[in-house]
Amino acid sequence: MITLASDFGSPYPAAMKGVILQKSDARIVDVTHELPRQDVRAAAFWCRKTLPHFPPAVHVVVVDPGVGTDRDAIVIRVGEHVLIGPDNGVLRPVARQLTAQFSDKTTTDRENHIEYFRYNYTDPQSATFHGRDVFAPAAAVIHNRGTASLETLEAVTSVPATAVVQCELPSATIDADNTTATGEVLVVDDFGNAITNIPGSFLADRTGETVSVGTTTAEVTSTFADVDPGEPLLTVGSHGFVECDVNHGRGTEAFGLAVGDPVRIAFWSLYRIKENPYAFGRRMNSTTRSQSPLREPL
Repeated sequence: MITLASDFGSPYPAAMKGVILQKSDARIVDVTHELPRQDVRAAAFWCRKTLPHFPPAVHVVVVDPGVGTDRDAIVIRVGEHVLIGPDNGVLRPVARQLTAQFSDKTTTDRENHIEYFRYNYTDPQSATFHGRDVFAPAAAVIHNRGTASLETLEAVTSVPATAVVQCELPSATIDADNTTATGEVLVVDDFGNAITNIPGSFLADRTGETVSVGTTTAEVTSTFADVDPGEPLLTVGSHGFVECDVNHGRGTEAFGLAVGDPVRIAFWSLYRIKENPYAFGRRMNSTTRSQSPLREPL
């Protein structure tokens, strides 16, 4: 199986599939070709959340603002999965997520299951369409040869992890009293849900409480239907991060947020502490955090 994900829209992916079908009988699955245009971080985020659900396959991911420059092409092998794409950070988060299959290992041991390779190509037909001219044919060749035989390909050279571009989430901060979190909007999905980099654990056991996000107040919910249609809400998405949403509406509009915007979430109890200094007692004793930034590699 070969999967394809890109920001190409249409009709460019058809050319990629044509190249693959000329060279291979692989089953081709389109993951999406509507990734946010030229947004490497968003592409990494979404592919990290989708590709690990596939059985072993060759995965091509192309969001490539640097196409035609001296940026490298890379191949990453994790178990029976192989990732192919530009060396701009888009693949490494997916690779890390794929190591979850080695759940009996420590984090360091799982990282050891990630193997990095440089894919050496010469004179592609176009300087602006490496999806068709570099990554699609590479996927066909690797699929035909078998993922276990990468080292036998002349075009492939093993490289250390330090030679590959890294991709990290920006840091989120949670105050020591667990009542305020500060982060930013990572991505916005097609429903208008503003997905932040604030870990969902910040909302743990707080369903039904009220928070302020900027000038907007909202309830913490476990489902959209917990509030009336048109009402704002905060919830934890399937990706594990806090979302600013609206039931039957667009969170971006209700909260006035866009990708990259800062987000500050404060529980209303923060403003009642002067009236009731014991209000935080139980929560502070049971959930204490440092105020240091939380930086998580994608």
